[in-house]
Amino acid sequence: MKKFAKNISIYLLIFVLILTVAVFYNPNGGGSMKQVKYSTMAQYLEQGKVSAVTIKDTKITAKLSKDKSVFTYVNDTVMMNHLQETYIYPQMQEDKLTVEAPPPSKGGVLLSILPTIIMVLALGFLFYMMMNQGGNGKAFAFGKSKARMYKKGEGRDITFDDVAGLDEEKEELEEVVDFLKDPRKYNEVGARIPKGILLVGPPGTGKTYVSKATAGEAGVPFFTISGSDFVEMFVGVGASRVRDLFDQAKKNAPCIVFIDEIDAVGRKRGAGLGGGNDEREQTLNQLLVEMDGFGENSGIIILAATNRPDVLDPALLRPGRFDRQIVIGIPDIKGREEIIKVHAKNKPLSEEVSPKILARRTPGFTPADLENLLNEAALITARRNGRKIRMAEIEEAATKVMAGPAKKSRVISDEERKLTAYHEAGHAVVMRSLPKSDPVHQITIIPRGSAGGFTMSLPEKDKAYETKKGMINAIKHLLGGRVAEQLTLDDISTGASNDIMRATEIARGMVTKYGFSEKIGPVNYSDSDEIFLGKDFSTRKNFSEGVASEIDHEVKAIIEAAYEDTVKILTENMDKLERVAQALLEVETLDGEQFEALYTGEIDAEGMAQQVREKDAEIQRINEEEAAEFARIRKEEEERLAAELAKYDEDYMAEEDADANADADADKAEADVEAEAPLSLPEEESEETETEEEK
Repeated sequence: MKKFAKNISIYLLIFVLILTVAVFYNPNGGGSMKQVKYSTMAQYLEQGKVSAVTIKDTKITAKLSKDKSVFTYVNDTVMMNHLQETYIYPQMQEDKLTVEAPPPSKGGVLLSILPTIIMVLALGFLFYMMMNQGGNGKAFAFGKSKARMYKKGEGRDITFDDVAGLDEEKEELEEVVDFLKDPRKYNEVGARIPKGILLVGPPGTGKTYVSKATAGEAGVPFFTISGSDFVEMFVGVGASRVRDLFDQAKKNAPCIVFIDEIDAVGRKRGAGLGGGNDEREQTLNQLLVEMDGFGENSGIIILAATNRPDVLDPALLRPGRFDRQIVIGIPDIKGREEIIKVHAKNKPLSEEVSPKILARRTPGFTPADLENLLNEAALITARRNGRKIRMAEIEEAATKVMAGPAKKSRVISDEERKLTAYHEAGHAVVMRSLPKSDPVHQITIIPRGSAGGFTMSLPEKDKAYETKKGMINAIKHLLGGRVAEQLTLDDISTGASNDIMRATEIARGMVTKYGFSEKIGPVNYSDSDEIFLGKDFSTRKNFSEGVASEIDHEVKAIIEAAYEDTVKILTENMDKLERVAQALLEVETLDGEQFEALYTGEIDAEGMAQQVREKDAEIQRINEEEAAEFARIRKEEEERLAAELAKYDEDYMAEEDADANADADADKAEADVEAEAPLSLPEEESEETETEEEK
């Protein structure tokens, strides 16, 4: 509301200014008059056509008729005296002409000072804009820090109890918390607490969240700012903001300063493509000085987060600035289970949903992914008017998060559906036929995202390393779709382009990065993963053209050998491929258990279709029952609220009637008292009446 009032005041000021200029620059009031020459004005006066004359300074206005007037300017005194003595004064004495002399106007004075008024208003408007720059009410706020400070008690305090799956990381940060609570214990033994702690990890692993928990556990002020908030288009602003941030932190010490995405301001200095950024380097230099310079910053702990530690300046990472680096990685199965329990506290999970099973089904998920997964499952449950989140909703949410929403309305021809079915069946059969492969979790030919279908595997346990046989099996999995098309349809399609690209990347990594090639040997020939890290102008190959040719031959040999093995596997399992493909054409989506039954021959495609239809009907019945129960509960709640409102209205009206009756009774009682009381006059009037009777 205040912002709206300020904007309205500015617009009103501009409107008044424009109106003032219009008024003062139109002194004629908008009347219709015509300017004529001096000779024409003299001719009108000589012919007696003028009935009234108005003389104002050097301007003469002559009224010719009721609706017509003319005027002229006479800047020469002799010519003005000639008109007055020859025509105006004689006709005025003969009452043929009326001369009007208007009162002196202030318009000339105001018009002369109008430029000064405009300048003052412009300066005032400029000062107003500077005072309100950034919305903080301070003049020249460009160099002020944009950090937000949170104190204990402001909102919900996050502690280490709210952080799950980061036990070792919390132990590292507990030292900081203990120091902020009792620094004397560390000072007595000569220990120096780390000045800065860098949190490193992929996006969504909880770096910002654990920083908030550290501040909440310590109960000290918490300053948070992003690395990009320091850098501006004006030179020197970033360094000024760094100084202002540390000045605020010193006033509120002990405290924690958290810089999110510090790589935006802490990149390596020096050369590079296009040279360095002077503004960013000045900001970084000021940050280095504030963290470990001649000044004392006792009681200030710097926490920073980044997922690109490789691009940070070495001076920023040395001991004395960021003394400690804590890697916050993707949680394991135990950590995922704890994280799921935290995020599922306010969500009604069905009895069939187990956090342990859900953790096993979500390998590679970050805490942010798990929170998003449960939220999507809750949205799907609410969409069907369900009361509890079932495993079916969680499975649909997981598929939606990884592959995108299902596009069931897309029109697909029978040929494309058949091609997709055999393609995905080829992936699944190869995956199941190879030993030590991850089990098949889901197969579908329903388009999701940019894919016409997909085959999803689910690792039985978390893996920290990959073996050579595992990578070769992965290449065979990817080639299964192309081989199935070739064997069953006597043709191949572009649908395997992404599979071939991923298989080629795996094979090239085996040769150049991991040293799995017997011919080339255990030598690393991989290119740099990053095009520009702040020093190099571009990537360059660290091997000769001859080695490059050998690498290409080895990559091709690995893929061709895997392709031949895949052809052999599918040729031996054509009956299984046919059953799975026909079942996909019937039901479109198969889970792991259904695929296993088809692969082992326990059921055929028609039996699977009947089984899926019965299961879908049962799910539909349960959904309708839950929706009806949800509608009944909502209706009862609405009826209860309506009854409470009606009772409230009745009580309110009863109170109003009681108050009205009480007021009426009081008025009646007062009127009765006045009627029963004897009529008496004031003392002075009574005395006068008696005196008159005596007389």
